[in-house]
Amino acid sequence: MTRAMRRNISETATEFLRRLASGDFDRVREMCNDTATVWHNDGVGEQAIGEKLDQLELLMPTVHALEYDVFRQFQNDDEVLQQQVLRLELADGSCREVHAAMHLRFEGDLIDRIEEYTYVMPRDQEIPLSGGRQL
Repeated sequence: MTRAMRRNISETATEFLRRLASGDFDRVREMCNDTATVWHNDGVGEQAIGEKLDQLELLMPTVHALEYDVFRQFQNDDEVLQQQVLRLELADGSCREVHAAMHLRFEGDLIDRIEEYTYVMPRDQEIPLSGGRQL
């Protein structure tokens, strides 16, 4: 596939997050190749993307609202690096804010590898959602 025909991978990275936030795990899986891996600084080490998505899918019933805010994004031919904030409102009424740097590597139009470094903000921080509402 020529570069002109290729999809914009920055848009694909953003769509990946939107699909995660909406709980569309089938579409998220379709956005990754069969051998895709993910590394996260949670101490688990490298995992197959399917295994990581299975874990995230199990957590979704505990989430009332989820919102990603990408505020910095860079790309080259096959990689996207972005900084983002994930805001969570949990079913128990508690709220969390997670700051992250995510590196996505692509093979063609599909995600081949994800590396994510996250920092969970302390619980005593107020978390603004879009529209000015505070969590």
